[in-house]
Amino acid sequence: MQPISILLVEDNPGDVRLTVEALKEGKILNQMAVVADGIEAMDFLRNSDNQTRPDLIMLDLNLPRMSGREVLAAIKEDEALRRIPVVVLTTSDSEQDILDSYNMHANCYVTKPVDLEQFIKVVRSIEEFWLTVVKLPSNNGR
Repeated sequence: MQPISILLVEDNPGDVRLTVEALKEGKILNQMAVVADGIEAMDFLRNSDNQTRPDLIMLDLNLPRMSGREVLAAIKEDEALRRIPVVVLTTSDSEQDILDSYNMHANCYVTKPVDLEQFIKVVRSIEEFWLTVVKLPSNNGR
C-alpha cells in the first residue's frame, strides 16, 4: 500500500507536535507536510504536482496571514485542488463556523478537544476513518 500524504495546516506548535505524534503511532504509513499559515498552505498546494499533492488536508480555521476559511474557499474553488478532502480541525465549536465550513464544501468538521488524551483519540479517529475506511482518488485522478 502506498503511503498516504497529509498536509497539516496548523499554527500552534503544540497541536502540530501532538498531531504528528498521534499519527506516527497509528497503523497507517503516512507522509506529512506541515505549514503554519494559509499563505504557506496555498503556496504548497499550488506548487505541488499530481505526484506530490496531498491525499488529505487537515486545516485549522484560525490561521495568521490567510485564515483557514479563506484557504478552504480557495481549495474548493480550484479545479486542480477541489477533490482533495479537507478535514477542518479547529478549536471553534461555533455553529456559524461549522455551517460556513460545510457551505464551503469541507469534508468534515472536528472540534479539537482541550484534553490531551481526547485530542490524541480524535486525531487517531480521523486517521482511522480517512486513511483506512474512505476510498480516496489516486493522484493520477487529479
